[in-house]
Amino acid sequence: MRNGVIIDDRDNVVVAIYPLHAGDEVTYALPGGESGHVVANQDVPLFHKVARQDIKAGQAVVKYGEFIGQATCDIKAGDQVHVHNCASSDALKDAVDVDADVQNEAARPSAPVACTRTFMGYRRSDGRVGIRNHVLILPTSICASDTTERIARAVEGCVTFHNQNGCSQVDADQQLTVDTLAGLASNPNIHSVLAVSLGCEGCQNDLVVDAIRKRTNKRIETLIIQQVGGSIKAVEEGTRLARELVREASLEVRTECGIDELIFGTNCGGSDTSSGLGSNPLIGEVSDWMVSQGATTVLCETPELFGGEHILARRAATKEIGDQLLKIVYDYEAYVQKFGAEMREGNPSPGNMAGGLTTLEEKSLGCIHKAGHSTINAVYPYAAQLDAHKGLVVMDTPGNDPSSVGGIIAGGCQLVVFSTGLGTPTGNAIAPVLRLTANGRTAKTMADNIDFDAQATIYGPQTMEELRDQLIDQIIRVCNGEPTCAEALGYTETALPHLCNYM
Repeated sequence: MRNGVIIDDRDNVVVAIYPLHAGDEVTYALPGGESGHVVANQDVPLFHKVARQDIKAGQAVVKYGEFIGQATCDIKAGDQVHVHNCASSDALKDAVDVDADVQNEAARPSAPVACTRTFMGYRRSDGRVGIRNHVLILPTSICASDTTERIARAVEGCVTFHNQNGCSQVDADQQLTVDTLAGLASNPNIHSVLAVSLGCEGCQNDLVVDAIRKRTNKRIETLIIQQVGGSIKAVEEGTRLARELVREASLEVRTECGIDELIFGTNCGGSDTSSGLGSNPLIGEVSDWMVSQGATTVLCETPELFGGEHILARRAATKEIGDQLLKIVYDYEAYVQKFGAEMREGNPSPGNMAGGLTTLEEKSLGCIHKAGHSTINAVYPYAAQLDAHKGLVVMDTPGNDPSSVGGIIAGGCQLVVFSTGLGTPTGNAIAPVLRLTANGRTAKTMADNIDFDAQATIYGPQTMEELRDQLIDQIIRVCNGEPTCAEALGYTETALPHLCNYM
């Protein structure tokens, strides 16, 4: 029975897809259809790596056909390969690099074919299409967040979130907050907005509302707590306004829309080896299909491009776009270094490592599978308005799940597909987050939080194409109104990034 997997014939490690005991023969398929074998020298946990051959100290450890780390001591064939004998190394980053022209052949043309699938969405006054019909009670600062929560709780059809920012920020940080709030408010899943401020914060109501109006012409009402006479009166007045907005929203009717009007977000969190082995390649297949339909798909999480950025840059439509992609990675690392830290100190996380991920390079090479094989057509700053019909694009976001998801939703994503290995309940107030896992154990233990069981990407019997089509069908059902697990549970974690300490 096959109990191991290699991804590329250049790999010198094999992934255990079942727990192994010392003395077990690890059997895996070779690209030509033959079987490879190695005997495990010790017990190896599920989804951890075993050396296919001897690897000398200082040599490259190779997975996905790419460098993932450097052997820190001699590794014998059959040994487990993990943090005790493998580490990141900038010196060997390009040790397994291949000719750029060969890599570029993997990029698929981004020119769309005729759109073949539709969903039922809400056509907004600004021309964009939403898949939900929320009224957003928008807190412009932390001081308004409890008030907006009370208003949203009182009126069905409203959503809100806690905004930890909005005051005592340096200019650049405040501008990022304003841009993100404006993006969330202008997301096509939002019918209308009630913006609530305290009245003395940095993110004044008129500042935020002006930013929203630059992105959309939807209806916006405002409320200032200090001007209406305190929080109790603000909740009363806000509830009245919210009811009026919800009544207006209830008149909206779903109409048939082409899938090319979807901005499809991708993200991953609580990753283990199964993410890069199964879930993320499946998302990549869906992403390629979306691009072929004329939709926009978004890859994000800049810290999890480290070690894979050179591969993505070669897939850029132009050298300028490739250079922009490299720059966001280098700038992110430089920013972290200002605080005396290094990217590899906190990434992979303890949970990632327990799930078999040894280095940031290994994690990133699994992460970028969500981008499929399409050409990268643009690189966007955090929360920037994403263009429709753009194909595959990248947004510069943190690796933190709620703020990363929040950034691409502020950019206009109506839906985010989120892969996880270990499981996570992450949702969002503005857009549905559909979660999938290729880890069968997680699919069972966190069934309340998992929308799509993708373990067949590793174990079969369905093909990747069959699973892709099943996931596309489920995505369309969600677009048509079927709630995700996060929506059904009311999980709406939404976070804004912070560039600098408070003033």
